[in-house]
Amino acid sequence: MPSLLEIDVVQPAGFRPLSLDLRTPEAAGAPLVVFLHGGGWLRGSRKVFTPGISDEQSFDRIVAAGFAVASCEYRLSGEAHFPAQLDDVDAAIDWLQRHGGEHGVDASRLVLWGVSAGATLAALTGLRRTDVRGVVDWFGPADLFTMAEHNMGEVPADTREARWLGAPAADLQGAARLASPALQVHSGAPPFHISHGTADEHVPFAQSEALAAALSAAGVDVELHPVEGGKHFWQGLENTDPVFDRAIDFVSRVTREPAHLIG
Repeated sequence: MPSLLEIDVVQPAGFRPLSLDLRTPEAAGAPLVVFLHGGGWLRGSRKVFTPGISDEQSFDRIVAAGFAVASCEYRLSGEAHFPAQLDDVDAAIDWLQRHGGEHGVDASRLVLWGVSAGATLAALTGLRRTDVRGVVDWFGPADLFTMAEHNMGEVPADTREARWLGAPAADLQGAARLASPALQVHSGAPPFHISHGTADEHVPFAQSEALAAALSAAGVDVELHPVEGGKHFWQGLENTDPVFDRAIDFVSRVTREPAHLIG
């Protein structure tokens, strides 16, 4: 069984303390996966990798492959609007870089892995920082303007994206652009691994297509894996092992070399 530590990381002024769960393999010097949960920025927990998928199939599977996993909390949209969540992710990464070595973690070999809303945060963080080896993006919203056109029967002000921003994207165009990974791509971005179900009704597959196209156009190392028949949170898949295996293979590839051998 992997070692599991619950760690208080930061308490933003006026908000609750934010924590992370750190799972580590037996071998010291493990590369680090920073995991960000889904839930539309309005719900979710660091305790759940993906609804319906057990710890043994997710967190423990990644640790068994030789990686440490830090599952991090961030403020939800009922607590704070964008970009507060990016500050929370930065605080978690900064803590891990300062203290990871005390727990056998090599935080210089860092990959971000997010699902749904957490994938958006992972992508944005990877695009903002220079110390990220790669990003695993599972079915994350990539363009908040086109997401606003995806009608799920909600009034515009009540969508997940509008609640995160504080208003519909059309009313906060500057913030919506900054919160859209597909619109923040640049040539210095780290490698991306994107997986998305073709039958996803909550976040259309076209979102990941747009992000992959933007990354490719910028010359960034990107792999896009359509998962035929897959729905949101991989509902409809009898076996999620292949999607985990592909992502773990990517993490292994981008973290293979120690930091002093890169470049």
